[in-house]
Amino acid sequence: MASIQIRETDLYGPIKLFLEGQGYSVKGEIGKVDVVACRGDEPPVLVELKTSFSLSLMHQAIDRLAVSEAVYIAVPHKPGKLFTRSLKRNVLLCRRLGIGLITIRLKDGSVYVHLDPGPYRPRTSLVKTERLLREFAKRVGDPTRGGATRHGLITAYRQDALRCLNHLNENGPTKAALVAASTGVETARRIMADDHYGWFERVSTGIYSATPKGREAMLDYQSELQRLVA
Repeated sequence: MASIQIRETDLYGPIKLFLEGQGYSVKGEIGKVDVVACRGDEPPVLVELKTSFSLSLMHQAIDRLAVSEAVYIAVPHKPGKLFTRSLKRNVLLCRRLGIGLITIRLKDGSVYVHLDPGPYRPRTSLVKTERLLREFAKRVGDPTRGGATRHGLITAYRQDALRCLNHLNENGPTKAALVAASTGVETARRIMADDHYGWFERVSTGIYSATPKGREAMLDYQSELQRLVA
């Protein structure tokens, strides 16, 4: 069965009824604005309609802030986890832009206001800041260019894992405590036990060795190892 094509005009009726229910006088397509709602001496409520989230929708909403401080975007509410994740991200974005966000369930015309317009007051997370600075301080050198993908990223954790791997490659199966003492990696036991990269295997209690994948990694990260063990 072919899916029903949603049009922006399909969103207008539910939005109009919703705003009229709150005492607004509502009209469509006033100038460049999809929906304008007025109530007494209050600033006009402006709503931009789109069939899905997009960058152009955000740009339009930002432009409307020059007309009124009460600007919303409205999109159809869709089922599924993909839309739920997108909705969550766009709520965060709209909050930073000072824009409201509405979704409309076209099946029954239900209107959901997820966010009202308002000034954004950012809150700094001390935990995230400390984590960022800890990674900066611990990472040796500057092994990864800004803008690189997460795959293969040289983090401080990966550098510690490479130190452990190098020790095992040179010395064979070794007690975790000795790896930690020789490399200076205090978390060596946990790194080898967790084995996020598939480089380590436990051969007996507390003793680890390098896997075939780990030995391949020695070649892949040869230049990084030279920097770490120099």
